[in-house]
Amino acid sequence: MPFSTKFVLISGIALALAVLALAQNQNLRAALPPFREYPGTEYRLGDIKLPPDWAEKTEWTFARLMYPPAAVGRFGRGRGFGGRGGNGLWTEGNSMWTQDYPRADRHFAEAMRRLTRIHSRSVEQPINLDDNAVYDWPWLYAVQPGHWALSDSQARTLREYLLRGGFFMADDFWGQNEWQIFMETMRKVLPGREPVELSGSDPIFHTVYDLSERYQVGSEGSAQRGVSYKCDNCPARWLGIFDDDGRIMVAITFQSDIGDSWEWADAPYYPEKYSRLGIRIGVNYIAYAMTH
Repeated sequence: MPFSTKFVLISGIALALAVLALAQNQNLRAALPPFREYPGTEYRLGDIKLPPDWAEKTEWTFARLMYPPAAVGRFGRGRGFGGRGGNGLWTEGNSMWTQDYPRADRHFAEAMRRLTRIHSRSVEQPINLDDNAVYDWPWLYAVQPGHWALSDSQARTLREYLLRGGFFMADDFWGQNEWQIFMETMRKVLPGREPVELSGSDPIFHTVYDLSERYQVGSEGSAQRGVSYKCDNCPARWLGIFDDDGRIMVAITFQSDIGDSWEWADAPYYPEKYSRLGIRIGVNYIAYAMTH
């Protein structure tokens, strides 16, 4: 076969593969669940204006886990902030999973755009494990999981997501009681796998920023009281749950409030040092999730 004929044939195959990949990518994006906003514990619908490019298709989106509340936790038995009692109302917002939402999510998405070259969406995506939509998002975040109670089927879905290569960040829960509630569900999600303390040399702290030295990230309320903690004798702990290949599947920022460091990053009275570390932790965790 003449060289020119081979070149045309190879070029045609390459073009066909590229078109197929583009079509598959477009089909995947078309199949993703549509964006929807929910009322939150701190913000009503419309309090945080949608950015003009909210519908842009991107490679990374802040995926926030929706979850049912624990019966023994604050606002348990399906009860949300504002007194919305009853079964299943956590799926409509006004529940613990909406703490800091959506202001923290959008502030952090803006930081991702400024600090990295990852093509990031300007708005978040709430994820309900009952919809099996979690597999489309490489990074998943939950606030206050010391108040959650995943069902058996939700735990199985989260386990499958993690074992397939997903990454889950659990943030802003405090004290032994909330730790026990968190672990009751995590032992259903990943039975036999316990969290371990992460060392300063772990690669997750060096993907973008070198964060060997870390400190407790205080909430907005704690900062206004002049402290970094929500409970006495509650030092910051940085933990992880690993898969069989040594990859961190679950990163736990226990007894720090990373979400508030994003939410209040533009508030003059909120200490800059908290937002500085909190944003860098988030960037590192996402870079780790997308490269491991």
